[in-house]
Amino acid sequence: MARSICWFRRDLRLDDNPAWSAASRSAEVVPLYVLEPQLLESAGPFRRRRLLGDLGALDDELREIGGRLHVVVGPAQEALPRTAAQLGVTSIHANADVTAFATRRDDACAASCPIEWHWGTLLHPPGSVRTARGTLSLVFTPFYRRWLDVDLAPLAEPGSARVVVATGSEPLPTPDTDAVEPPGPSGARDRLEAFLEVVDAYPDLRDRPADDGTSKLSADLRFGTIGPRALFDIVGTATAGRAAFVRQLAWRDWYAHLLWERPDLVHRALRPAYDRIDWRDDPAGLQAWKDGRTGYPIVDAGMRQLRATGWMHNRVRMITASFLVKDLLIDWRHGERWFRHLLVDGDVPQNVGNWQWAAGTGPDAAPYFRVFNPTTQAATHDPRGDYIRRWVPELAGLAAPLVHDPSSADPLELAAVGVVLGDTYPVPIVEHGFARERALAAYKAALDGQ
Repeated sequence: MARSICWFRRDLRLDDNPAWSAASRSAEVVPLYVLEPQLLESAGPFRRRRLLGDLGALDDELREIGGRLHVVVGPAQEALPRTAAQLGVTSIHANADVTAFATRRDDACAASCPIEWHWGTLLHPPGSVRTARGTLSLVFTPFYRRWLDVDLAPLAEPGSARVVVATGSEPLPTPDTDAVEPPGPSGARDRLEAFLEVVDAYPDLRDRPADDGTSKLSADLRFGTIGPRALFDIVGTATAGRAAFVRQLAWRDWYAHLLWERPDLVHRALRPAYDRIDWRDDPAGLQAWKDGRTGYPIVDAGMRQLRATGWMHNRVRMITASFLVKDLLIDWRHGERWFRHLLVDGDVPQNVGNWQWAAGTGPDAAPYFRVFNPTTQAATHDPRGDYIRRWVPELAGLAAPLVHDPSSADPLELAAVGVVLGDTYPVPIVEHGFARERALAAYKAALDGQ
């Protein structure tokens, strides 16, 4: 009797899961998860909690069809062939991944046991979106045009295999606290339904951090509790708002394709000249940024939201990243690692791609002289200051525009609402105009080869 393994990784669902679809067409299927100590240790508290919650939800879903999630402890290159031999399986199915860690692990696993690879984490797999010359575009818009023209794979339907409950499974670790949001595919469906109520206004709402205008599905895509193929079908492109959201799925694919071809992007600038930038060694500035104590309210609000929740609004991610790299002239790799550690949706290709974009060192037509003014950005995208007041409560008594720039206020105005710069709230750790010129000079020197 044919027995297969479906090796779950970052695809913790049964619907629209190509690996599960293929594996469950055998007579019997063993759903397997390999707990990788290295990955658990490197994940921050929010991502670890979310992973364990989603694994529990997957186990519950499998119980409903008479099975259980079979859990073994890695490293996978040792655990997978051992488990396959113990269970007498005839085939192994898994969805591929693009990170350097995943590639090394998967190559080692495939060397010891045959694995049939599928793509369930992206809408279009690496290598499928090419220019007329057969290369991967380093500019998003041409990539996006090609991406739209690539035929979609059919939705992956589950098969009817009997789900085997094998002996010897390890218990799933228990999350340290309950999940903030409902985990698993049912939680993803709830979030998607809520987003569909506002998706048509997405272009207007997505840049307002005080409003609930984003999908909140980034962690679901990260852990695969919803599939990008199904998401594309459900959202569609019938309105400008829906098309704008689908465009974000293309960005997600693009960054993954880039990392697949250039795994060194985690450590090196896509444009080599920018690895010559004379970054500042500023531990105090880096710590102030991490702590949300820079004296720039929109930056501090975002960094405090990240520390408290493991999530940050996308517009604010861009503002905080630009501040670290351009205002403080601190190497983008420090920020990328901090975000990757804390973000519940921390995903290497997305995080690296977005940080290189913000730093102007990576793909797309992103000139180095694009420097976000944090005060202007705050006034534009949080005009009433509601987002700032939520995450920087010591400024709650200030109205706009002073809440965006308390250093411009008269000390008596600040004292009237209990704000004392340098005491209850920090003075700006750098003057933006000066910092902008300093950054431009450093980037230009790197380009000039100095």
